[in-house]
Amino acid sequence: MDPYIYALYSLIYLILFLWGLKASIKYGFFRWMNVLLLVTFGLVYDNLILAFGSMIGEGSFLKNMNLLRFWFHALFTPLLIMFSWAAASETATSWLKGRGGLLVAGFLTLAMVISELVQNTIGLKLEPDHSYGVLSYESSGSHGPPIMIIGVTAALLIAGITLWKKRKWKWMAIGVILMGIGSAVPIPLESDAATNGFELILLISLWATQTFLEKNQAVKVA
Repeated sequence: MDPYIYALYSLIYLILFLWGLKASIKYGFFRWMNVLLLVTFGLVYDNLILAFGSMIGEGSFLKNMNLLRFWFHALFTPLLIMFSWAAASETATSWLKGRGGLLVAGFLTLAMVISELVQNTIGLKLEPDHSYGVLSYESSGSHGPPIMIIGVTAALLIAGITLWKKRKWKWMAIGVILMGIGSAVPIPLESDAATNGFELILLISLWATQTFLEKNQAVKVA
């Protein structure tokens, strides 16, 4: 059943990606919030490989495709810190809008990229894994606490709470909280894909947040 769920996730992420691409053309492509496109693309790829891994079969080809999953995760996911900064800077919090806020966000993003590359990506050894009908290649060892995920989640939560307080927009914070609960609380289902549904909820909340902020910015300009 899980391959079908991952295929559905991939389709939904593709729809979000295309929707975001269309919006970026309308509101301006070179905006920091548009890093969400790269994050979403990485999730399209990730779920697509998980969905069709059993059809491709074991071998170096699938192994390399799975390795790319980890590299996308390391390079793209930390960009959510830049998204968090860009979203929060749309509030009246003036210090976030300046060069200082951008430099802090950029430094934290780079630090999280390096942390994930060193901790979980460079020199990664993959072994085939069969779970609930899904064939993938996963890390063969433990690498300690997920520093990058903790850092990104903290940035998202701070930005979400800021938007809730300053702009009365609660959905980003709710999306982050639900993601945290889904990751921490075991789900009594014979499925690994079920937990990824919380990741999808988070991405939907982030795209909804970007749409909300862009529409309000457009109204101000008009």
